[in-house]
Amino acid sequence: MARIKLELPENYLFKCEIPVRITDINYGGHLGNDAMLSIIHEARLQFLNHFNFTELDVGGCSIIMADVAIVYKAEVFYGMKLLVEIAVTDIAGRSCDVVYKLSDSSTHKEVARAKTGIVFFDYQARKTCEMPEGFKKIVV
Repeated sequence: MARIKLELPENYLFKCEIPVRITDINYGGHLGNDAMLSIIHEARLQFLNHFNFTELDVGGCSIIMADVAIVYKAEVFYGMKLLVEIAVTDIAGRSCDVVYKLSDSSTHKEVARAKTGIVFFDYQARKTCEMPEGFKKIVV
């Protein structure tokens, strides 16, 4: 079976801690796939908020998620606090990738890495738009 490989960058723009809630745990006793997606969504919102943006207003454009990839490195359990480090890569005119490195905050052991492909979007015009300059200045 071919495996997804995600390369991590050397530098990150933002980091935050997110606790694993009991509702994040699946019947296998560890973090569920759906919960991991919610955790990286929360981290992305905190990243945007840190720079005074929202998903609906990143300097004049909104964002939509075009794709996602998650690679698990270790199990995650209830009560753990995840350190989520965020970088922005593959910057193009209308899109970029948001890359996440997730680690157990107490041991710094990597537990997962993820990438979300982001497209800048004008909801009123129903079409993509250029990456706003304010965002570009932060990530380039």
